[in-house]
Amino acid sequence: MNQNVSPPPAGDAWSRVAERVAGQHWPASTLYVVATPIGNLGDLGLRAWHALQRADVIAAEDTRASRALLDAWGVSTPLMAAHRHNEAAAAQAICERLAQGQRVALVSDAGAPAVSDPGARIVRAVRAAGFGVVPVPGPSAVIAALMGSGVTTDENPGFAFAGFPPPKAVARQRWLRTWCAVPAPVVMFESPHRLAATLADLLEVCGPDRLLTVARELTKRFEEIATFPMGEGAAWLAADAHREQGEFVLIAHAPEEQAADEEADPRTDALLDALLESLSLRDAARVAAKVSGLPRDVLYNRALSRKKSAE
Repeated sequence: MNQNVSPPPAGDAWSRVAERVAGQHWPASTLYVVATPIGNLGDLGLRAWHALQRADVIAAEDTRASRALLDAWGVSTPLMAAHRHNEAAAAQAICERLAQGQRVALVSDAGAPAVSDPGARIVRAVRAAGFGVVPVPGPSAVIAALMGSGVTTDENPGFAFAGFPPPKAVARQRWLRTWCAVPAPVVMFESPHRLAATLADLLEVCGPDRLLTVARELTKRFEEIATFPMGEGAAWLAADAHREQGEFVLIAHAPEEQAADEEADPRTDALLDALLESLSLRDAARVAAKVSGLPRDVLYNRALSRKKSAE
């Protein structure tokens, strides 16, 4: 098993932390599911680097893409292919290695393996065979887009991850109708050559007023995160030819963000007015949310607007 691990040259702080991570428990006969950068080489975590160094083999979705990352980080661990076309055979080969006491790392081209990427079948097979599975979290395009958009709140943290829409128009529109009916932000991926068609279908399905966030080239030099009504999607795309390039995360905001005025009917307004006579804005929104079932942040903004009007 590969035991020749030493931290890369860096300052004293890096060396101290690297030594602490190196001294952690690294069990053998274990599959390490390692998240890798989605575009920025600097996002590889120290624990992920150690896991890749300590592994006897790295099972990769694309060995060429992974080798470029490993070379940049000075990792010489051998690679084996593990993609959706050979996942069953790769799972068997990995279990055989684990039975010999080896450590195996599993990576995808970018981000978290087994999450809208190959790997889940391997993880299930390893667990079923009785071997350990250790996730090593790290970069995620989904979480990065949510962090950069502000679309969720601590009061309403829910979201749905839908993956890639179907490539054909009829199936894509049917898929979008299903997902966009979810009363929460819906996160999806899209490729550059289908982005314009998907924006048009989102407009058809959701209407022009529902908010959409487009995040492109996340963690890279030309990262861009924009939020606008879906009716402005085509104009946003046409405004800059570079916007047709890169990898895309789309977030269809929750429908209630646009429906706040309609949802806050006169009874809700009357409730807010009564609560504001004796409670703060925050407490009034909290109580009204419990009574009405509407999002607290929507009610807070409504209460703020009514208080300003009253003043």
